[in-house]
Amino acid sequence: MDKFRKLGLSEKVLKTLEGMKIDTPSEIQEKTIPLALKGKDIIGASKTGSGKTLAFASAIIEKIAPEKKVKAIVLTPTRELAVQVADSIKQFSKGNLKVVSVYGGVNIESQTRNMRGTDVLVGTPGRILDHLNRGSLSLRKVEILVLDEFDRMLDMGFSRDVGKIIDECPKERQTMLFSATISSDIDYLAKKYTNKPVEVSVESHVDHTKLKQVYYDVPDQLKFSLLVHLLKKEKSHLVMVFCATRKNADFVTKNLNNIGITAKAIHGGLEQNKRIRVLNEFNDNKKLNILVCTDVAARGLDIKGITHVYNYDIPSISSDYIHRIGRTARAGKEGIAINILASRDYENFSNILNRENVDIKEEELPYLNKINIVRDNDRSSRDGGSRDRNSRGRDNSRSGRNFSRDRRGRR
Repeated sequence: MDKFRKLGLSEKVLKTLEGMKIDTPSEIQEKTIPLALKGKDIIGASKTGSGKTLAFASAIIEKIAPEKKVKAIVLTPTRELAVQVADSIKQFSKGNLKVVSVYGGVNIESQTRNMRGTDVLVGTPGRILDHLNRGSLSLRKVEILVLDEFDRMLDMGFSRDVGKIIDECPKERQTMLFSATISSDIDYLAKKYTNKPVEVSVESHVDHTKLKQVYYDVPDQLKFSLLVHLLKKEKSHLVMVFCATRKNADFVTKNLNNIGITAKAIHGGLEQNKRIRVLNEFNDNKKLNILVCTDVAARGLDIKGITHVYNYDIPSISSDYIHRIGRTARAGKEGIAINILASRDYENFSNILNRENVDIKEEELPYLNKINIVRDNDRSSRDGGSRDRNSRGRDNSRSGRNFSRDRRGRR
């Protein structure tokens, strides 16, 4: 615990961390905690899984005196992240602070009652703004403001809501802002919302020497058949399958279960209690080891032990690819990211190769068994069929694409 002690944490907090078997600070924690404890405003560039929750929670725990008024507020882009961050702060504070998470999709009246006497509020911008408009929340006593996953909040269209919430906070406060990427737009807003901030940046937590990235160029009708083939062939522990839409996530989940592969979906269309229940099952990983999700699960969630990430749909935002593959190859463990390309994925995949520093190798398409799939209208259809290996699974009408590029993005 000596390293944490040197960062300036109190013995009480050190004892809590020791009980949680957290004995070595991450890079973001080493760089941020001393500044946070001194009351400095911070702009942190840090990717998912870097340990930033403890970095900002340390200042909240050490500096906030409970007065049954909201004195610290943490804004997050998603309800899953709000719940996770709130639970972490509760653990770190050992129950000395009342920490409440608020988000949409649940009864606002019961939420209001639960907020009474709150010291630390963690929530999504839309629901926090709802409470402010209803008069059920006051931020006049806020001493610490945290904007977590700020780039994601902007991507989701929360910029105006965030600005309105910040206007309700005292100007004299400590502000800590964390973002996976710092673009010019983010940098402008970050400096607008902070006062003489200290900028902190850490490298990606993904060990690229342990991460293998591959892609398969597959006929449109073979996309699901290839996913099934790989899930059955690969020796995996915990698997995340990413889809572009809720509809696709439900389609993949339904058809995997139909053929005896246990999987569950998580996306914004599910009720909050069900989403939390699915995440708990997946984290427990005794009954569930395949999670089919939209990008709502790609950012911020603390899911350890992912061995395989499948991109069933290639993301339209190239940085989302980095966040997805960042779920695996952690803590010295090996991981693999597998991209399944059909014609609709070509443009997005090319953008990733051009804009991100990635090394993705093509794999030869294997023989594939025919899979019966069920569409929304419940009519079964064939998803592809066996192909000769020399044709690499392609129809004669399809020429294929060569995605090989060097780091400058040239073919």
